[in-house]
Amino acid sequence: MDAAHLQHIIDSVVGYMYPNETDLHWSILIVLYPYLTGLVAGAFILASLENVFALRALRPTYRLALITALSFLIAAPLPLLAHLSHPFRFWETLVTPHFKSAMAMFGFVYIWYLLVVLLLEIWFEYRRDFVVWSRNTTGWRSKVYRWMTLGVYDISESAVAFDEKAIRTITVIGIPSAFMLHGYVGFIFGSIKANPWWSSVLMPVIFIFSAIVSGIALVMLIYLISNSIRKVPQNMECLDTLGRFLFYGFIVDFALEGLDVIQRTYAAEESFDILYALVHGRLFETHIIFQLLIGTLIPIGLLGMIQMAKVTAPTRLAIYWLVGFAVQVGIFFMRWNVVIGGQLFSKSFRGFTIYKLNLVGREGGLAAAFLVLLPVAILIFFLWFLPPWKEDKPTTTLAE
Repeated sequence: MDAAHLQHIIDSVVGYMYPNETDLHWSILIVLYPYLTGLVAGAFILASLENVFALRALRPTYRLALITALSFLIAAPLPLLAHLSHPFRFWETLVTPHFKSAMAMFGFVYIWYLLVVLLLEIWFEYRRDFVVWSRNTTGWRSKVYRWMTLGVYDISESAVAFDEKAIRTITVIGIPSAFMLHGYVGFIFGSIKANPWWSSVLMPVIFIFSAIVSGIALVMLIYLISNSIRKVPQNMECLDTLGRFLFYGFIVDFALEGLDVIQRTYAAEESFDILYALVHGRLFETHIIFQLLIGTLIPIGLLGMIQMAKVTAPTRLAIYWLVGFAVQVGIFFMRWNVVIGGQLFSKSFRGFTIYKLNLVGREGGLAAAFLVLLPVAILIFFLWFLPPWKEDKPTTTLAE
């Protein structure tokens, strides 16, 4: 350990810390992992609302939600692999599974969700289009579309009807799979009994509902952006339905987090004082301002105003834009506060350390920015290669 690093450790400590607690083992990359998987689970659950529960107003976002889930699922494990010292050894968890380890089971959950649920549902949804595109396009795209048909060229009414039945079946299976994909992340944190910031039976449920909120908000934001770029009128019926379910999910998520805070405050265990100091000290900006105020209270207030008062279509549209961005900020910092916040205080409950995010390096800000932008780039490619704009005729416009 060089002198500069030693001095940084000394300067970062307030109170009393054990030597092995001064440096954080889980960094920004571990923050990104639950954030990305939450977007995947939330986007898929949104798609299931239209498919399973027959909410036809959400039809314009069905394919968009599936493509969004696939794009972010492809990039979801990359923060974990980048965090590992030997990332190319990840396959050993698959060939030598440890069934009692929640972390070791992620590979199987990921493969199940990717291959059996998401890709299979997308294939059945696009199968007829693959056949048509393979005939109407030329060059390499025609060959790729032909390959993606898997040799099934029947597009008769009976064949399409079978596809729709298969999609509904896969979606029903996919809903608990989505809960398992992201809920197990909260399960890992909630099972760490030695850390009072993480140890809570509500942690898996909170993660699931925050994922639903973030996924719906992301799809709504992408829908708004894509319509603006394509110069297509915004479908206010679809957006209002998205906003309504986003509001419902927010209420449940906020109630669960509030219940967790109330229970901790009422129990007032020996760790309560250090956690109170953590929230009102090291995490004040990220927890109180970014997560609670910007990412929760303001969106709930704006969405609630739409539900309870008569708001004009242009105003509702502006609110949906604002809420879409605010929710992403709030959910990201919720993940930040869980992962980073749980490592900032000593297990002796008598001191604090700090987390410094470097710009460069394997776990620096640039690497994190790349991992956030990568699924966006994948999504842009899929929107071009697998256009989801099949049924997008607005029934309500801004003129109303």
